Amino acid sequence: MHLFQCIPNVSEGRDRAVVEALAEAVRAVSGVRLLDYSADRDHHRSVFTFIGAEEGITEAVLALFAQAEKHIDLRQHQGLHPRIGAVDVVPFVPLEGTSMEDAVALSRRVAALAAERYGVPVYYYEESALCEKQRSLAYLRRGGFEALAELEDLSSRPADVGPSVLHPRLGASCFGARRPLVAFNVLLDTADVEIAKRVARKIRFRDGGLRYVRALGLYLAEAGLAQVSINLLNTDQTALYTVLEMVKSEAKMYGAGVRSCELIGVMPLKALVETAAYYLRIPELSVNKILERGILDMQEDKQMG
Repeated sequence: MHLFQCIPNVSEGRDRAVVEALAEAVRAVSGVRLLDYSADRDHHRSVFTFIGAEEGITEAVLALFAQAEKHIDLRQHQGLHPRIGAVDVVPFVPLEGTSMEDAVALSRRVAALAAERYGVPVYYYEESALCEKQRSLAYLRRGGFEALAELEDLSSRPADVGPSVLHPRLGASCFGARRPLVAFNVLLDTADVEIAKRVARKIRFRDGGLRYVRALGLYLAEAGLAQVSINLLNTDQTALYTVLEMVKSEAKMYGAGVRSCELIGVMPLKALVETAAYYLRIPELSVNKILERGILDMQEDKQMG
């Protein structure tokens, strides 16, 4: 059995009842476990993290589209986070024993079903992309929903599957397969968003910063503070603590510090242990020294025996 992680990002972060309805739609699917979900009012976005086999993952994603169709109208939506759709991004991550090719194939199958059932144009990104430039979400989401809505049809920005016109309420969606990433936000102790933007430019790879780092500087009206929103695409190559230390160092240059950090979704245990080893100064700390990991290994051994 192939297992996948799926992390849909939905353009609703303010109506708690809608967020709960979306979460319940996933919970109701047999064979799928909802690991985490969170909503952000400033970003006006919710992120759902669940795992399961192909059939369950497919059903859960389509269930999210069904709820989004009932409750979300992008013509009335405004938030900090870039988006082109109600179910904006649907990443598929292969778990142990599952190949990236399996994840690519699943992402395209589910995309075709969503496009057919809900009339949503779908773009493939990351490993599922059909051409190099479309690997990037930033490229696909340039101008946001509003830019796509201005087009009479999508002939100048054709989708990979689905209709040639934008869905008036649900917009479009991006489906793709990728490696696990760590999404986390660093809240600064300043309201000056220009500091957050300067820090983001310094740490992100596209501007000469750290490899595998994407970042944005944002102002959060709810908190009255600036935030550096970060996606770390490969924790094996760029450590989480390296990113955080660079944020702290760059912010300090402008007289700012770190107020708190926020993890969006889940993160690999290895990345967490490496971060703990760095800050606790225990170089020999490893996953094998985690009690719960030993218990899980023992339970797996019993099941196999």
